Amino acid sequence: MDRHKTEAIATERLQIIAPLVEDHVDAALRRQLTRQIGAQTGLSDRTLRRWVARYQAAGLPGLRPAARPATAPAAIAPTVLDLAIQLRREAPHRSVRQIIQVLEWEGQVAPGALKRSTLQEQLMARGYSARQLRQYRAEGVAARRFQRAHRNALWQSDIKYGPRLPGGPGQAPHPTYLSAIIDDATRYVVHAAWYPTQDETIVQDSLRTAMRRYGVPRRLYFDNGKQYRSHQMARMAAQLGIRVVYTKAYAPESKGKIERFNRVVDAFLAEVRLDRPTTLETFNAAWDVWLAECYQTKPHRALPDAPHPAAAFRGDPEPLRFVDAETLTAAFQRVERRKVDKTGCVSFRGQAYEVGVVWVGQRVDVVYDPRKSPTGDDPAEVSTVTIEAPGAAPWPAHPVVVGEHTGPRPARPDHLGPTPATHSRVLAAARQRAAARAAAAPPAVSFRDLTADPAPGAPPPVAARAEGDADV
Repeated sequence: MDRHKTEAIATERLQIIAPLVEDHVDAALRRQLTRQIGAQTGLSDRTLRRWVARYQAAGLPGLRPAARPATAPAAIAPTVLDLAIQLRREAPHRSVRQIIQVLEWEGQVAPGALKRSTLQEQLMARGYSARQLRQYRAEGVAARRFQRAHRNALWQSDIKYGPRLPGGPGQAPHPTYLSAIIDDATRYVVHAAWYPTQDETIVQDSLRTAMRRYGVPRRLYFDNGKQYRSHQMARMAAQLGIRVVYTKAYAPESKGKIERFNRVVDAFLAEVRLDRPTTLETFNAAWDVWLAECYQTKPHRALPDAPHPAAAFRGDPEPLRFVDAETLTAAFQRVERRKVDKTGCVSFRGQAYEVGVVWVGQRVDVVYDPRKSPTGDDPAEVSTVTIEAPGAAPWPAHPVVVGEHTGPRPARPDHLGPTPATHSRVLAAARQRAAARAAAAPPAVSFRDLTADPAPGAPPPVAARAEGDADV
């Protein structure tokens, strides 16, 4: 199985068992949560307990599926697959094992010929897995207000459209987007800034800045925008031990705190239009002053025990969980896949990096810090590019320096070099096959021996039967 696929499976499993591995969960609460998660996901208690044990023993790598030998996928006859889909549609609660059992009893497949994993994969590809059908259940659930008990238990984030700035001298007009993160328990805005683009990079920058100043949260709550549902977000959350929760589609009321804050931002937009800022720097400077004086230190109706969000956040007894700078940097690094060319290099952002002739023709992952330019003019600002490949420890890659003279060709590894031979194995194998073929060939019969006179006392010669002769 591909390494990216195993990492994605491990990340998905961690998000499922995240409530079971928290520090404050005792044995009784863990059993209750296990039953609830099993009812929601269709997983058995044994599977959930096994995932928890593997995560506690080995961390995120322990949740990766075991490697299987590369075999050709077994095919299912279209008629059999249609019968399986019909059985699932008749009773969506039927398990894959029950479907296989019915097909075997009806004589549609031989016992043991249809594997559970194969049928499950085919049903999922056609959209008839139990998890895919479960999302269409008509369950009316009333929305209720919720609020976490302590700071950093849950952060909500959203992106809001801002005005279009004319730009300074020599700059083109550009739009603005506010990326804001609010603490659920204290209503304190841990980070909010305006950016010129609307993509996942502004979300990553917001989270990285907020975690560096206020610690790592336990959960993140997002909508289903593509800026939040990305491989980079899942990788970051898995490395920092954060559970990512997404709202239901077309349900903005589920994250009403950040939506309510976005309406408060409209008051700032009405005031800043009077100043007519032209650059993003002056726009953000005005925003920082307004946020600190007109929101963070203003009374909030949802905080009866604190004068304002800033005091509520500072006075919360919950300790902040910080990580070291190296761990935080590694969590927010970006990963891009490249193919190693015949010279042992990869091309990345217009620059060639030396990887090694051992990896020629293979695909490797280029890991870099998005906050630094890999091809900047200042050497101090150039990001160190790290290469990750299956079966090898990550190593730094250096840019290829092109000079007036060619450098020496890299030395070939010993395991790729030729080995001395004492004889030709091809000719030896050919001789063995020729000898075996000659030994298996029938002996030839000489018709000259049939006409010669037999020796005295010798038995008469046996006449060779010609092809096509029959017994009389």
